[in-house]
Amino acid sequence: MDFHNTEFIRSVASVDGCPRERLPEVAFAGRSNVGKSSVLNCLTQRKNLAFVGQTPGKTAQINYFLTDRSLYLADLPGYGYARVSKAERERWAKLMERYFASGRVSFGVLIVDARHAPTADDRTMADWFLRSERPFAVAANKLDKLKKSEIDGNLSVIRASLGLPDAVALIPFSAETGAGREALSREILRGTGL
Repeated sequence: MDFHNTEFIRSVASVDGCPRERLPEVAFAGRSNVGKSSVLNCLTQRKNLAFVGQTPGKTAQINYFLTDRSLYLADLPGYGYARVSKAERERWAKLMERYFASGRVSFGVLIVDARHAPTADDRTMADWFLRSERPFAVAANKLDKLKKSEIDGNLSVIRASLGLPDAVALIPFSAETGAGREALSREILRGTGL
């Protein structure tokens, strides 16, 4: 699988707009300012594939990318931070409910901030993956912002706070330096059976 061979397909505002071709689908979820688009760009080694905005919360729809004509990457709207109207947050919540209920997700990537304990929204998303029994991994992004002496302690807090079983990979990740890219690629391929 060549993650570099990834192209933007479409943005969808409803599940009806999701691609009809049923390929394995990897859902990227995380807070609005956690760097989901940067993680996607790092994973695919494509600098401008996913839009990286200056203002958190710019991803208001599900953005679909096709990798090697055999895998969908779905960049979900961020949660918990964006300064948007209540009506817009409710629209996003309904979109996410319908998306997850559709059974499209083959594997999940929950992106959290390596510098901080997970938020209540992060815990809710991890609980959804755990309850659904769909495989997922957690990428602790912004690793480059931590001192080496802080990494192990922060990762322990993240694992404990999210209630992650040992089988769920917790990947120290930096979209800036590329640390963790290979590990995340391996988990996606293992989790989707590709």
